Amino acid sequence: MTSDKTRTEFKQAVADVTPLKRHKRVALQAPAPAPVPHQHRRDEAAALAESLEGPLSVEEALETDEELSYLREGMAHETLRKLRRVHWSVQDGVDLHGMTRNQAAAVVSDFLDQCLARGLRCVRIVHGKGLGILKAKLRKWLPQREEVLAFCQAPANDGGSGVLLVLLRTKR
Repeated sequence: MTSDKTRTEFKQAVADVTPLKRHKRVALQAPAPAPVPHQHRRDEAAALAESLEGPLSVEEALETDEELSYLREGMAHETLRKLRRVHWSVQDGVDLHGMTRNQAAAVVSDFLDQCLARGLRCVRIVHGKGLGILKAKLRKWLPQREEVLAFCQAPANDGGSGVLLVLLRTKR
């Protein structure tokens, strides 16, 4: 507690002091909070939900680690062997990293249509090594396309299990 004498002494000591003008003072503000990545969180949640739903059976999920290959009926086994050895030069490619199943399906369909129109013979589809969902989907999508004669996993130096080499029929 301060005494009356101390207050009086203080008032005498500061009697000739003039206060600072207020307009020269800067009002301090608390720093802005860090931004919250709401859209990123929604995208991640949507990707997770999509990976858990849909027609991906237990068998498909377990098969994603094995080498993926396909040879259309009536094609010689030598064709697949040549494709594995990259006998045909890869003429174009598409990267599906970061895409949902629906986006990837549309991109692959458009890509194959364009390749067929351009008369390309051998193309690359990069699906990535992640959860293997797109790899399992490609296992179903590609054989349904008439222009796809064969596909196989790329050699290790060309992407290995994260990349498919696809052999297409030529225009007739």
